[in-house]
Amino acid sequence: MTTTETAAATGAHNAELLLQVEGVEKSFPGVKALEDMRLDLRRGEVLGLVGENGAGKSTLMKLLTGIYTREAGDFWLDGQPLQVTSPKEAQEAGLAIIHQELNLVPHLTVAENIWLGREPVTGGFFTQPGAQVQKTRELLSQLGMHIDAKAPVSSLPVAKQQMVEIAKALSFSSTKVLIMDEPTAALNEAEVDQLHELIRRFITPQTGVVYISHRMAELKRIADRITVIRDGHYIDTMPMAETSLDQVISKMVGRSINTEARPEGVRDDRPIVLSVSDLSTKALLQDVAFDLHRGEVLGFAGLMGAGRTEVARAIVGADPVTSADVILNGNRVTISNPAQAAHHGIGYLSEDRKRMGLMLSLPVSHNIAVSSLSERFTRFGFLRNKAIIEAAEAARKLLSIKTPDVNQLVKYLSGGNQQKAIIARWLVKDCDILIFDEPTRGIDVGAKEEIYQLLNKLASQGKSIIMISSELPEILRMSHRVVVMADGRITGILSAAEATQETIMRLATHRDDAVTTKTEKAGI
Repeated sequence: MTTTETAAATGAHNAELLLQVEGVEKSFPGVKALEDMRLDLRRGEVLGLVGENGAGKSTLMKLLTGIYTREAGDFWLDGQPLQVTSPKEAQEAGLAIIHQELNLVPHLTVAENIWLGREPVTGGFFTQPGAQVQKTRELLSQLGMHIDAKAPVSSLPVAKQQMVEIAKALSFSSTKVLIMDEPTAALNEAEVDQLHELIRRFITPQTGVVYISHRMAELKRIADRITVIRDGHYIDTMPMAETSLDQVISKMVGRSINTEARPEGVRDDRPIVLSVSDLSTKALLQDVAFDLHRGEVLGFAGLMGAGRTEVARAIVGADPVTSADVILNGNRVTISNPAQAAHHGIGYLSEDRKRMGLMLSLPVSHNIAVSSLSERFTRFGFLRNKAIIEAAEAARKLLSIKTPDVNQLVKYLSGGNQQKAIIARWLVKDCDILIFDEPTRGIDVGAKEEIYQLLNKLASQGKSIIMISSELPEILRMSHRVVVMADGRITGILSAAEATQETIMRLATHRDDAVTTKTEKAGI
């Protein structure tokens, strides 16, 4: 009998359990999202919750917090039936959630977002902005977060916006159950460590955390037990310390996945397709220089603020540069905007798919076709809708994008499938150089493997790929060479054989000036 089955057998009001879910069901048009779903959270524990995109994780959390209404089943909190019909009721009952997609108001400040609807007032009517800012500073200081309380949220990078979401959830003193849906998707290793410390401080005999993540190694570090769901069904609950990551992955996807594969080095005789030197910006980058070979996956690693994303944006003309020497296939080029980059065969997938990658109110098909309209999908000024649908459908099948059809609005897709739609855009465009910034952010382990196989296939076909990732295992898994950055500079370039997590982190934190790589010796 599994852990959850044992809990159910002892009675739905088991006082040793903080939260219970029994027999919950939820359907959407044409889709059974959850069926006979079960889950239990013990007092004082972190329960990992895993499953592929579309497994039902986020749906279950939205039912718990009153965003959706369940069709069957029961919730129990502190041994008492839990009935919530809105997020506000859930917060009052003691449930706080950090959603995978940021739920902040961009034009408001950090302080205004954290205390939205709970602003300090005087005389029962007038708000006190000064007191609100002071409370925010005290909260951020307690949490060890270095964020300006007066800064507009829209001015913050994605990682700091995520930290604001976390601070907002922890600002509720009544919180008993903290639900975290992919809380570290935008965080680097140092910030993940900081978050885990916050979680450990939050945990008491009266509190618990449901922690949803696709990062298996991360779950091994923070979770006490792990619950696996697949296709809307409960699969199993296991003690984390006694369970291998391969076991978890196998239960998630229903098949075995090789997570230890490493790339071989790119051949020396491969021609250089992109050579960048003297790349500098007013804000951060300083004399960045590197080469990209045909058929190479070149990984970019570094801590947040190191300049990885800024390099990508500078190359495609999204950010202004103070100097740059870019040679593309032997010809010196000047790229002033992303449209010119696409014209030169360079595609860019942004780290922030919501703000910079997707047109949420348009269907999947148009999101895939948008970069290729002039070359492939217009005739005499009119859209060739049949050709758009055919190309989008082919891309949907290739990437296994889960959607009823390509006419579905892209905003209704899961985060991982939205990411796939953007990747499909550049495959349809048939760019020779692809720059992927956090290509698997928010994507489950099974879908990640599909993306990895796709990128390897593209490289084998002669495509050249720059891959920026905050996940070192991903960088090591995929890269023929690794460029390491810190403070806007390249601090090392490692071959696949030289690259280890330890070496990368030393270069990323300036902690090993003695490291001399083969590529540095070669003068790259």
